[in-house]
Amino acid sequence: MKAAKIAYKPVGLALGAVSGMAARAAFTQMWKMLGHDEDAPDATDEERSWREVLLAATLQGALFAAVKAAVDRAGATAVRRLTGTWPG
Repeated sequence: MKAAKIAYKPVGLALGAVSGMAARAAFTQMWKMLGHDEDAPDATDEERSWREVLLAATLQGALFAAVKAAVDRAGATAVRRLTGTWPG
């Protein structure tokens, strides 16, 4: 395993935690902008429709994936700028 990849592991873990928090905050705001006053529904929320549950899950999954990819890519780019080696 390359040294840059090993050195990037703790950075990647920290960035993953930060990206999760950022994605949660962004999803909460997006859900409110879509006109929902309540929290996003859980899959087992009996009072919510299939449509609302599936919409929330789809939006949340897409947003989390996009934020994670952006943060991971930015972290890897920063490591390459500092060390000259891509960590992947």
